[in-house]
Amino acid sequence: MDKNICNIWEEACKQLKGILSGDIYDRWIAVIQCMEIKGERMRLAVANDFYKDWLEENYFPMIRKAVMVVSGKEMEISLEVDSSCFDSVKPEPEPEAPSPISLPTLGFGNKKPSHNLNPNYTFESYVVGAANQFAHAAAMAAANSPSRTYNPLFIYGGVGLGKTHLMQAIGNHIATKKPRAKICYTTCETFLNEYIDALQNNNVAAFRKKYRKIDMLMIDDIQFLDGKARIQEEFFHTFNTLFESHKQIVLTSDRTPSEMAGLAPRLISRFEWGLVTELGKPDVETRTAILRKKAELLNLNIGHDLLDYLAERVSSNIRSLEGALIRVATFMSLTNQQVDVQKVEELLHDLLDKESQAAISVDVIQRTVAEHFDLRQSDLTGKRRSRDIAWPRQIAMHLSRTMTTQSFPVIGEQFSRNHATILYAHEQVSEKAKADRGLQQTISILKDKVSKNCVKAVQ
Repeated sequence: MDKNICNIWEEACKQLKGILSGDIYDRWIAVIQCMEIKGERMRLAVANDFYKDWLEENYFPMIRKAVMVVSGKEMEISLEVDSSCFDSVKPEPEPEAPSPISLPTLGFGNKKPSHNLNPNYTFESYVVGAANQFAHAAAMAAANSPSRTYNPLFIYGGVGLGKTHLMQAIGNHIATKKPRAKICYTTCETFLNEYIDALQNNNVAAFRKKYRKIDMLMIDDIQFLDGKARIQEEFFHTFNTLFESHKQIVLTSDRTPSEMAGLAPRLISRFEWGLVTELGKPDVETRTAILRKKAELLNLNIGHDLLDYLAERVSSNIRSLEGALIRVATFMSLTNQQVDVQKVEELLHDLLDKESQAAISVDVIQRTVAEHFDLRQSDLTGKRRSRDIAWPRQIAMHLSRTMTTQSFPVIGEQFSRNHATILYAHEQVSEKAKADRGLQQTISILKDKVSKNCVKAVQ
């Protein structure tokens, strides 16, 4: 390997070793191999998918910053799986994975748990606010009385709002009460890939035994079943087997069951048998509480004024919020410098630009569309159905769905309609726009006006 490659990565590792605890460094950073550096691109490799996923989710911003400090430039870093380079590293399908936060490990001691849950995803580490209070209460109820209260429990919401944390908190809670319980957590993508492998290897019986002989099944991002008829058939029977055996089922999704157009009606009805609950975007008070708790757990010396500023500016989701904090903390650790608001804006300019775009709201869309069509905003939310109002109203509904992360039910509330009406309007406008260039132009103009009005609102 080129000496320059070794130097850059070795120096970056020294930086990271000074920030992280020895155990975390040895487990997560020391296992990375630097494969190649070409210009401003760096290729890193790890032994298996678990390492890759965990590093990307928890340590990648820190790695990027360390490499930037060492090399003096921002490099494009890719992380890939290459088991051939790791003769001494064995795949760990269920490692006891510590996170950057040192939280209690749920009393498992030195015994390896029989599940693949993240031990840091607990109810104790979950910050409750107005937007997630009901979902949290439902999750607690399911954890305390598995299969007796809400079965299935269906949690939906946008990216990075804490669905996985809340789901796994249920599993961890049950694991502490019933250590012998067979708890299975997986993603829908993994479930699908395992089924495909079972079909190819004529091993469907083993696949079914794995998922039907358990006490609790948790599947993340169940929306990936949408449009896949064969795996839906398999999951339908798995669901029935578990439900009839009084086993707890918890599912997460980025949308409600009824919003999945390619999902079989019988699955939709089963997903709605228990409780469907939404995780909304946290308000500024909750975001502030999350940052303060995270800073305390990480032992970060960051003033409350900067945490309050981050909570005000980063509102799209919790993942972005915590990522912003980690980026600031990494800079402070690597450079031994304190930061102010101006420096934070410089460090997070890309994220803050995205946040400004994400500030688009249904209210701004309604006002913009009403002004464009020379209507009052109340016309769009009122009951009048004349053509001169109904069509702009449908356009506003369509824009609300495409320009915000709000779900159909939430948008429906702001138009005083149900989610089915919003879905219908969205599909109608989308379909007509395919063949109508005039409508395409109108939508483009409106999107531009909405963005400009949002910038004015932020300023």
